[in-house]
Amino acid sequence: MKPELPGGHGERRGGGEDPNPEGRGPQSPEERGELVYDLFCRGSRLLESGDFAAAAIPLEQARALEPDKTSIREALGRAYFRSGRFEQAGAEFAAVVERAPVNDFAHFCLGRALDNIGRREEARHHAVLAAGMRPDRADYRAFRDRLRRA
Repeated sequence: MKPELPGGHGERRGGGEDPNPEGRGPQSPEERGELVYDLFCRGSRLLESGDFAAAAIPLEQARALEPDKTSIREALGRAYFRSGRFEQAGAEFAAVVERAPVNDFAHFCLGRALDNIGRREEARHHAVLAAGMRPDRADYRAFRDRLRRA
């Protein structure tokens, strides 16, 4: 049995109003920040409610505006993973690992995505790193040990 990716099961809420109904881009840095935050929040709510495919849409929009934000990339990676889009999930988690190499969760998730697309050696590397960073996480250790036995 594969360990589950963390993800809450919060109250189900809709996507809300379009943050930019006129279709124009944000006019100021403050408006841009508000738009990104709103997109991230909408995507996160959908992700937490289990609507993974729908969550990817606002998260992709947020990533397009702020590609260096690891929180957005991680949430988008989770949405892709839970939707069975493992290659895309791997790309998002790889981007997080590149920007935050000590993010144990990103290494774990990258390993999971790589394992699901048959790239076991690479997956093993990230599983070992995640388990080494957080030896208290039984799910990380179980994943690492399963890959070592494979």
